[in-house]
Amino acid sequence: MLERRSFLLAAGATSAALSLYAKPELTNVKALVFDTFGTVVDWRGSIIAEGKNWGKAKGLNLNWAEFADHWRLRYGPAMDKVRKGELPWTVLDDLHRMMLEDVLKELKLELTEAEKVSWTHVWRRLHPWPDAVAGLTRLKKRFIIAPLSNGNIALMTNLAKFGGLPWDVILGAELARRYKPDREVYVSAYQLLDLKPDQVMMCAAHSRDLQAARNYGLRTGFIHQPNEFGGGFAGKPDNAKPGDFDVVAENFLDLATQLGA
Repeated sequence: MLERRSFLLAAGATSAALSLYAKPELTNVKALVFDTFGTVVDWRGSIIAEGKNWGKAKGLNLNWAEFADHWRLRYGPAMDKVRKGELPWTVLDDLHRMMLEDVLKELKLELTEAEKVSWTHVWRRLHPWPDAVAGLTRLKKRFIIAPLSNGNIALMTNLAKFGGLPWDVILGAELARRYKPDREVYVSAYQLLDLKPDQVMMCAAHSRDLQAARNYGLRTGFIHQPNEFGGGFAGKPDNAKPGDFDVVAENFLDLATQLGA
């Protein structure tokens, strides 16, 4: 009898916690989809760290922060070429290779073909932010979780394997054959999951991504990632205050708490 009473009290406390944090208008959300580069994984810090290790082994003295920033600056323009029809549909791995070739020319750096392939695939070896896996693991218990990234399936699969990202399924640009913030990417998320738009929440550290998702009916969750650009010249972190989106979280664990996970 005492055990049953303890169980009921614990269940009641859990229910109260859920009702405390979860907003009523979000109770029908069944899936969370995540921007990945910069939101879930630290692209800049990972590239710098790998560059320093590789450069030390090669006896190469290079400013790896600038290398990472120069590479990232080409990200948007490369996808714009696909959007405008200047390039046919091209997956992000191949765009990364094209961007890398430009950076190497700019730095007057020569690599072997094997080194170029390895560096192109550095985007498959990016480390998650410290609380990302723990937060995603909590969220997975209550929601379907998936990336909704511009990364192609092979890239995202290898990235998940490398970083231990516990996705239920991989969604994103390659399935829609369009790049965010194009409408087709967001629509594909709820269509492929057989859900309604407001049953899916887009989670990202980038306001533009969330604003686009909201325009197409998705719920929105902002996650602060103040260290994404590390003070470099490739960009500045976005900021948001409560009310800007359905949820504004300080980190992944805070997102899980606010969503009652």
